Amino acid sequence: MVKVGIAFIALIILAVLAGCLYLAYGNFPVPTTSVEKVLPDARFPK
Repeated sequence: MVKVGIAFIALIILAVLAGCLYLAYGNFPVPTTSVEKVLPDARFPK
């Protein structure tokens, strides 16, 4: 039973590492539209 627990923890660690590598080296498309929003002065305290 201990070996099953160790294998399960190792599987979780490998999954987390694989996810980190995917996020670090993934080629994600960059948004091409620029966002420009005017905020009214009333929203900010003086």
